[in-house]
Amino acid sequence: MPSTWLTPLRRAAEAVGVLLYALLLLVFLIQVTARFALGRPLPWTDEAAVVLHLWAVLWTAALVCREREHVAFDLLYAGRSAPVRRGMALLGAVLVGGLCAWALPQNLDYIAFMRRESTPVLGLPLHLVYAPFALLLAALALRSFGRAAALLGRRWRAVLGESA
Repeated sequence: MPSTWLTPLRRAAEAVGVLLYALLLLVFLIQVTARFALGRPLPWTDEAAVVLHLWAVLWTAALVCREREHVAFDLLYAGRSAPVRRGMALLGAVLVGGLCAWALPQNLDYIAFMRRESTPVLGLPLHLVYAPFALLLAALALRSFGRAAALLGRRWRAVLGESA
């Protein structure tokens, strides 16, 4: 359970996620209506749907979904003893956090480089389109390093979802 001071931030992130998905649905409905009911497809709706989908998915993966809500393949993990699972979880957290932290500066550099380009129809600057990827990398690095630190602590069994 997150700290109480994080609750308003979490709710704000969830609200932004809901807004992004609502806008995506609205753009999609406009797109379908214009194409099939009016017989006049609107070029901006395709581009807006792609950008909104990118933002919605990366935003929610970075700031809304908890670790347990992400897809995980635990075939090799589930049948092991608690200390082995702890080691596997620690290795995974360090690898994911390390790779994300290592990739973040290069991605920020590329995103800054894309400031000079824009989308073809709406003219949105591409650095704004790609910005949530950097947010995802930063969030994954922080979350992974936090999990690694917790797995090294006394309450590591609780981190694995076990009772002490």
